[in-house]
Amino acid sequence: MGADGNAPPAVQLKGVTKHFGKVVAVHEFDLVIPDGSLTTLLGPSGCGKTTILRIIAGLEKPTSGDIFIKGQRVNDTPIHKRNLGMIFQNYALFPHKTIFDNVAFGLKYRSVSKVDIKAKVKQALEIVRLPGVEHRMPSQLSGGQQQRIALARAIVIEPDVLLMDEPLSALDENLREEMRVEVGNLQEMLGITSIFVTHDQREALTMSDSIVVMQDGRKQQEGPPEEVYDTPSSHFVADFIGHSNFFNGQIKQLEDGLVRVKLDDGHELKVAQSGDWQLDQHVEVVIRAQKFHLAPGDQPLSGAAENLFRGRIKDRSYMGGEVRYFVKLETGTVIHVIGGVRDMLFRRADEVSIQLLARDCRILVPE
Repeated sequence: MGADGNAPPAVQLKGVTKHFGKVVAVHEFDLVIPDGSLTTLLGPSGCGKTTILRIIAGLEKPTSGDIFIKGQRVNDTPIHKRNLGMIFQNYALFPHKTIFDNVAFGLKYRSVSKVDIKAKVKQALEIVRLPGVEHRMPSQLSGGQQQRIALARAIVIEPDVLLMDEPLSALDENLREEMRVEVGNLQEMLGITSIFVTHDQREALTMSDSIVVMQDGRKQQEGPPEEVYDTPSSHFVADFIGHSNFFNGQIKQLEDGLVRVKLDDGHELKVAQSGDWQLDQHVEVVIRAQKFHLAPGDQPLSGAAENLFRGRIKDRSYMGGEVRYFVKLETGTVIHVIGGVRDMLFRRADEVSIQLLARDCRILVPE
């Protein structure tokens, strides 16, 4: 995203490994983060994402491998000389200092004059939409406001890279939603290269230019949110992000970009996916819960859909903006279907027809 195509990436990791005793927290990790982008490290607790962030910050030393910021190797550069902004889950504000002193904290160690400190703090508070709170104490602000102060403190030093470790997880859901937009808009407006750590798939999908999905200290998949969501590279990625159905089967036909898979439950699926597949190969098919289309059971099925099934609503949950169904197919297989509230609503025990496009199925090699 940087203007200069020949400029080095904002952050680069080469073969970074980190051991804690006999535990391998990060294993030969490579990462390239373009200037001005927001990259999210996404994964379950203990997958190594926070360790990666701490290694970039200089809070942990890698067991092996190299870290580069703006093309400079920083393995031996102390944290205060890396020009990084950091935001933590618990805000990490000084409770006994005013908001002004909290935001100004990083500037006082950078030989900035008192006049410039005052101007920069004022500007940072205006950017996070909290002007005029300089003389308050952190305890006088709400959780969302305190997180904005933490954001102001991180950006006031004009960092090369902004590191955020689960910064929204302490907020309630409505406030998290608001702050996701806030952080995304702010990052885009300022153009600060940002690395965001979270276990929340929704945060990753809504905020990121690129998502790095991690498991057991290794990178599982990396790419734009829509690519990671629509074309997961493994069962783990498909299961961790979004709501998916998994089916085991065998490839029975390969023809013109269409793969016919005989599922273990007897159904057949046509899948539009190229690849180096072999006849009779055992595969796993993943289908996102939103990709099924439901119609009343007595309604004729459209010939335009490649995959047509019948079933009965076993259970359903109304979620406000969506409805989640569990549909029992004629073979006994139960599938998870998510529909919009503007679609036709079904009740328990309703008979339904199910349609599925070949392009909405994804074949994976079983793990």
